[in-house]
Amino acid sequence: MKRLLMVGFGDIAHRTAAMLPKGVAVRAVSRDTGVNLDRPDALHSVAGWADAVLHCAPPPGTGSGDPRTANLLAALEAGGILPSRLVYISTSGVYGDCGGALVEEARAVNPQSDRAARRVDAERMLQAWGERHEVAIVVLRAPGIYAAERLPIERLRQGTPVLAEPDDVYTNHIHADDLARIARASLEPTAPAGVYNACDDTHLKMGDWFDLLADRLGLPRPPRISRSEAAGRIPAPLLSFMGESRRLSNRKMKEVLGVKLAFPTVFEGVPPARRVA
Repeated sequence: MKRLLMVGFGDIAHRTAAMLPKGVAVRAVSRDTGVNLDRPDALHSVAGWADAVLHCAPPPGTGSGDPRTANLLAALEAGGILPSRLVYISTSGVYGDCGGALVEEARAVNPQSDRAARRVDAERMLQAWGERHEVAIVVLRAPGIYAAERLPIERLRQGTPVLAEPDDVYTNHIHADDLARIARASLEPTAPAGVYNACDDTHLKMGDWFDLLADRLGLPRPPRISRSEAAGRIPAPLLSFMGESRRLSNRKMKEVLGVKLAFPTVFEGVPPARRVA
């Protein structure tokens, strides 16, 4: 890898860039760099330049498909010379509700929200494009991303409830540095193409996760309520996450990509107990 195109130059892309070996040229594609994935005519700069691509850009906030990924692939084709590898950061939401079951990558996708359906569209588009052009495609299905500066402090301050234990759901996590580390490993020319759950070892229910955060941040633990009470007290977008329960397996990521996590669980990754002003 000599020339890496980073599509969507946010937090994870920045962290990944910092891990690249010296000598790798990086070109960023984002609104901040003046390139808009919603405008195909603005994507001429991506054509024919990169030998690898890290695609971190999310789909649009509406619709059932991902035209941004379609625009990117069309622009890459226009250059004639295609990258040999494309790594896409997707979401574990593509699995939908699994009833708390342990989920490996072979499980069929079952998106239960529009945002997850858009990710499935992007994944299928990328995989078909990769097969057609013999480009190695790596899909990283990431769950909730956290870091010291990526914690839901305001939600805890507001006292937003979580579900009581009988109704609670399993959530999954990955530290932002570790997700960048996984992306970095996936960009290696020898990394096998395919789909990987990009998560840590934590199997924790959502209420317990927020209790941990509250304790570490020196804030009150959120109240617990039943699911029947939740509709009137928890915002709808947040409540939708509480309708899906799954425990992701990261066995394939470890064994095939050889990734060693710096923060194996949230207990190592969330900063030590402190009080937030």
